[in-house]
Amino acid sequence: MSVEASARTRQVVQELLRRIGAGDPDRIGELYAEEVDWELDWPEAEHGRAATPWIRRRSSRADAVANYREIAEHHVPGEVGTEIERILVDGNDAVVTGEIRQTARSTGRAYRARFALHLTVENGLVTRNHVYEDSLAVAQAFDGAAVGPGD
Repeated sequence: MSVEASARTRQVVQELLRRIGAGDPDRIGELYAEEVDWELDWPEAEHGRAATPWIRRRSSRADAVANYREIAEHHVPGEVGTEIERILVDGNDAVVTGEIRQTARSTGRAYRARFALHLTVENGLVTRNHVYEDSLAVAQAFDGAAVGPGD
């Protein structure tokens, strides 16, 4: 892959991360293509549960916007943080690794979840968004009966 393609991909990914950090779903959505290959590494039977409705397949820019709205609605504002550890870029593909820290609004439980995000950028827009995260940590935070370390 060309150095130019990698540089363009890195620029879009960094802007996407900046917009996610700013928390404006509509501005985030501007960086997604009209059609998006969106996957989450969660058991299919757990997709779209009432406590975690954002965890499901998506396929469009509008879906991407809805995803970020739903995440915001189900977490406590101000009790959020993300640490980006690496951004690895190869042509049109990028992998972002790190850790998110959030608090579930419904239970008040804080959690940390490690993640890897595989993005593909074409013509300046994200066309692939595959998320691999610690689904157990997220699920336990939203399960009022779950008990974790230190509880």
